[in-house]
Amino acid sequence: MSYDKNPFPEGDADRHYLWEMLVHRDIDAFLAQDWSMVEGDFAYDRFFGMHAQFLKNPDSWRLQFPDVDSYRDVWLQQAKRTAETEFAEPLRDALFRATNMRDIDINGDRAVLHKKFDGTVAKADGGIDRINWQTLYFCARIDGQWKITGFVGYMPHPLS
Repeated sequence: MSYDKNPFPEGDADRHYLWEMLVHRDIDAFLAQDWSMVEGDFAYDRFFGMHAQFLKNPDSWRLQFPDVDSYRDVWLQQAKRTAETEFAEPLRDALFRATNMRDIDINGDRAVLHKKFDGTVAKADGGIDRINWQTLYFCARIDGQWKITGFVGYMPHPLS
């Protein structure tokens, strides 16, 4: 079964593009540890990211990423640590299997994307990596192109 198939038809151009950007391209870039594949997806002049600390209480959430560069650095560290881990199954397939982004709310030139991760990846040492959190991404169409303007990430899944 192919888990990397975009659930939005090309006729739903905005959702199709947003899914490609924040699921397909993001996973492939992360596995390649190649920020250049996604760097053009961000609105550098208005981006910020919140880290929910995997906690349900929004009072505990922090503005950990005040700009794209701070997020890029953590993203690259996470990608490197992941690449250094030996898995017992194809990691790309496992990441796509665990990722769900079917809720994309668009109103004019703004979008909120609900990206959820829920699954496991078998490790070569017999253990498993549990993937279980969610992120709300905020995007804007700028000069005709969708860009990521921010997110609230690392929220528990489910939140309640």
